[in-house]
Amino acid sequence: MKKKLKSSKNLKKMAILRNKELKELKENQVDNKLKELRKELIKIRSQIALGGLPENPGRTKELRRTIARIITFKKNKTKEVTKKA
Repeated sequence: MKKKLKSSKNLKKMAILRNKELKELKENQVDNKLKELRKELIKIRSQIALGGLPENPGRTKELRRTIARIITFKKNKTKEVTKKA
């Protein structure tokens, strides 16, 4: 029997915070989440700089993407507010 390999398309990526969840949060909650994620990223980067390995190396990439997602969400939200005014 041949083993069937899982294609990357079928695998779900684990996002820390999805856009749907961002829309449900209030502005101050989004800011707090952004600060929390940045602190976690700094912690992981310091572990790497000291020569150690983080517990989950893929978490670094996911943190960076989530931080970028939050920043983009905030920018789009401010654009929407200025268009309405």
